[in-house]
Amino acid sequence: MNTGSNEPGEVAVAADETRANGVRSEPEDEPGLGSRAPEFIKARRVLHVSWQVGVFVVGLAVVVAGVIMLPLPGPGWVVIFGGMAIWATEFVWAQLVLRWTKRKVTEAAQRALDPKVRRRNIILTVLGLVIVGVLAGIYLWKFGLVMPWKIEDQ
Repeated sequence: MNTGSNEPGEVAVAADETRANGVRSEPEDEPGLGSRAPEFIKARRVLHVSWQVGVFVVGLAVVVAGVIMLPLPGPGWVVIFGGMAIWATEFVWAQLVLRWTKRKVTEAAQRALDPKVRRRNIILTVLGLVIVGVLAGIYLWKFGLVMPWKIEDQ
């Protein structure tokens, strides 16, 4: 968990998008990359590393809880992304992963709102429901409605 510098108070910053003149440009809604720890913590190396370890452990616990929730009832993916957001407060790699994820989710949402895609999804859903209905009708016609338990025996 190296901050990328031997000087106290400095934090590593990953290269993001750069303009032609070499000045880094960031979208207005996205803050810069790097640690968001308070300045008095970043000024002391041991305290900053301790802070990073704490953030990593808390984020790891949240991500592990999310992974456990994937097969179990619970909002697994939401919790996993919450753990990534915790990591993103301190680690550049997590900030880049979170930015990429937000961009992909936004693109998918915009594609889903496209009228052609919506029309296709509605047609496929209706077709699927018709197929399931026909199969259920054939089953009921052939076997009737039989419960898996015997109510008459009680």
